[in-house]
Amino acid sequence: MPERKILVFVQTLEKEWRIPRALRKHHLRGDKFMTNGQKEIQVKFPDNLQGGVYANNMVVSHTKEEFIMDFLMVAAPAGSVTSRVIVSPGHIKRIVAALNENIAKYESMFGEIQLSEEPKANIGFH
Repeated sequence: MPERKILVFVQTLEKEWRIPRALRKHHLRGDKFMTNGQKEIQVKFPDNLQGGVYANNMVVSHTKEEFIMDFLMVAAPAGSVTSRVIVSPGHIKRIVAALNENIAKYESMFGEIQLSEEPKANIGFH
């Protein structure tokens, strides 16, 4: 698993555990996540997921209890779902916060990200 994805995951866990930002320090040792030496989580990363999947579009829906994110690979005239992630409302806010933090870091290093044009076709599932 790429180190950047691991750090986002650990950052999310740190916020959930309410560890003060000044005390946060990330360590990765093999298959163990270490957070400031206080918590250790054994994480198994299945071989079939290590390569990840590519998505160039996403559809988000929600119910009262969960957010559903469908990641798509769209190449006209068709597309397919490459991954579906379902999370709680509380966790989606942590995901958004982690993404915003990482976007700010990225833009400070590489410049502002330019938004790409949204697809003009309606996307429907069947």
